[in-house]
Amino acid sequence: MTEKYDLVVIGAGPGGYVAAIRAAQLGLKVACVEYESRLGGTCLRVGCIPSKALLESSEKYHEAQHAFADIGINVGELNLDLGRMLEKKDSVVTSLTSGIDFLFKKNKVTRVLGHGRIAAPGKVVVQGEGGEQELLTENILIATGSKSAPLPGVELDGDVVGTSTEALSYPAVPKHLVVIGAGVIGLELGSVWLRLGAKVTVLEYLDRILPGMDLELAKEAQRTLKKQGFEFQLSSKVTGARRTDDGAVVEVEGKEPIMCDRVLLAVGRVPNTDNLGLAELGIELGRRGVVPVDEHFQTAVAGIYAIGDVIDGPMLAHKAEEEGIACVERIVTGYGHVNYDAIPGVVYTHPEIASVGKTEEQLVESSTPYKKGVFPFVANGRAKALGSTEGRVKILAHAETDRVLGVHILGPRAGDLIAEAAVAIEFGASAEDVARACHAHPTLAEALKEAALAVDSRTIHL
Repeated sequence: MTEKYDLVVIGAGPGGYVAAIRAAQLGLKVACVEYESRLGGTCLRVGCIPSKALLESSEKYHEAQHAFADIGINVGELNLDLGRMLEKKDSVVTSLTSGIDFLFKKNKVTRVLGHGRIAAPGKVVVQGEGGEQELLTENILIATGSKSAPLPGVELDGDVVGTSTEALSYPAVPKHLVVIGAGVIGLELGSVWLRLGAKVTVLEYLDRILPGMDLELAKEAQRTLKKQGFEFQLSSKVTGARRTDDGAVVEVEGKEPIMCDRVLLAVGRVPNTDNLGLAELGIELGRRGVVPVDEHFQTAVAGIYAIGDVIDGPMLAHKAEEEGIACVERIVTGYGHVNYDAIPGVVYTHPEIASVGKTEEQLVESSTPYKKGVFPFVANGRAKALGSTEGRVKILAHAETDRVLGVHILGPRAGDLIAEAAVAIEFGASAEDVARACHAHPTLAEALKEAALAVDSRTIHL
């Protein structure tokens, strides 16, 4: 069976399904090919959404154990029902994947179940349970996302030694969890199991956690996480990990092997381009397997585009969404743009860590003159009321123009607060603009205002 479309999207993750919906809104006849039965990609099924559900549940459990009594709530003996917690996580995922099905129907996007392969420009062959289906199209958009990066010597068994997928569904709280990698995924899932009672050891090859984020805040975050119970072994090269009869063993160069119950490999992700037919099309993959594209997301073959985790840049769901929208708008209208300086990143530990724009290290490296304003949450009334005063807001502004270049937040609800900073950078705001804007009292957002005031050395509440 052959169908003709204006656009075929391969992959129904955040980038793919958003691109498909936007293209349909713009009047294109669109099909979206996805081999998983549930829509939403890794992010929704086994990534962003389920991990946040577990982070929220585990934080409530930890608060009930350690913080409720401080505010006059005595709960008595606590019991962890891990099975119910995992069911709640799954119900959130099911609800959202069903929501995408609804959105596809509402916008008349054709969903095609199976593995998509580009047989030629303008032709996608889908291998499904019922055999092959051929889709003819004017444009093809690759949005196949990423998969967990391997590490030589680490023997994944899909259970005891696994990736983030397995760590979302451990049947019992491990006594000792070893996390390989001190990036976002490792720290978030490590936080979940630490709060539920596991000993968590984090092994990191570099001499710092959260590579790529602002170093000053990363160091403060490490101190905070260490106080919570994390054990960090930095500058540690993992040479092997494997399952044993009673758990697992992790081998580290120059150190004694570590015996543990479970191992989480979280050393990053790599583009998922398996069996897409790219080599046959003459599309040569770049560094780390990324699909090379031009400024309009087009590959070396006309009419074939790529977005999200398969191309260069941070592997973030919201980046993929913005690229998907920009790509299809470019195809239809001739215009489409993503401001990569205004894409935030968030780590959902407690406290949260959020960042947008340039880090202080990047400004120093590029010899950009800058001013810095910092305000601690310990001086914020709302943070005091929440009982969450660790961390700070840091604003970096150009020394000559005062334009906001970067904002970095460690503190309560930083993931929500960073949105104001992203808007400020998107609109080219100055620190003075942020400082002059009226912020409601008492709110956490006042810390951004105060940090903006601090850029000009006129903080009020410190």
